[in-house]
Amino acid sequence: MTDPTESDLNALDITDAEAAEINAIAQPLVPDPAPDANDDLVQIDSTTDGVVFITINRPAKKNAFDAATIAALHEAFETLHGADRVRAVFIRGAGGTFSAGADLGWMRDAVGWSESDNRDDALMLAKMLKALHDIPALTVALVEGAAMGGGAGIVCACDMAVAVEGTRFAFSEVKLGLIPATIAPYVIEAVGARRARQLFLTANIFDADYAAHAGIIDMVLPEGSMDEFVSMLTDSLSQNAPGAMGEAKRLVNDLVGHRVDRGLMEDTARRIARARVSKEGQEGVRAFLEKRSPSWAE
Repeated sequence: MTDPTESDLNALDITDAEAAEINAIAQPLVPDPAPDANDDLVQIDSTTDGVVFITINRPAKKNAFDAATIAALHEAFETLHGADRVRAVFIRGAGGTFSAGADLGWMRDAVGWSESDNRDDALMLAKMLKALHDIPALTVALVEGAAMGGGAGIVCACDMAVAVEGTRFAFSEVKLGLIPATIAPYVIEAVGARRARQLFLTANIFDADYAAHAGIIDMVLPEGSMDEFVSMLTDSLSQNAPGAMGEAKRLVNDLVGHRVDRGLMEDTARRIARARVSKEGQEGVRAFLEKRSPSWAE
């Protein structure tokens, strides 16, 4: 394996110490990086009004992924599949960086693995992303600092994403002779095939404004305004029926790419009929007719 060039290292947005470590990937006796002070790799916080915050908590490593972090994220996302009355799930990184992508120690270990071992390892990341994608609630990435490689993949797997000014993004895998395989379905869904080819093959670093232009994020926020955005969005979502939000998300996921034919029309008719007779549907329409707030908005 050839050593990365200076431009490769810049694309990974890493420190000098981390650069020295990646240069020693082929040497198995390089000591492991110091563990984070907080062993809780993923923190989950929730509010009484159905808002959940998931924080990737490896600030000393710029919230880079390793197998343990991926497993913790997968468990957190799976837990939310059956959570009642959750309207929004915000995903963020601790310490001012969303995620620098793959952990360098993890990359170093993978050099010595067989193809089968690497496939099993990559499948863990694929399952974590799918678990995020399938959360019934609205998922929102709150991006600061940088979202590189797999970190940018998490952003694309969310339903919505915002980033503060100055945030940097990159899909830099080809600079290391790799490809962004497991994140590709979500990036392509977010930006389209043509844009994905451009982003993957150039591997360039780009800013929040270009990420918004490409479709990776929905809004660029001024520095220091993230909390205000979260409050504004959660206040708005408090008026929405949580069950109906989940069904609306499932509707999109189930219908995307399908041709409008008789079967699809019958399926959508069944869905709205079921919604109309549901507890939420009955309460929502009655509240509207009676000019009062529905029970979930009180």
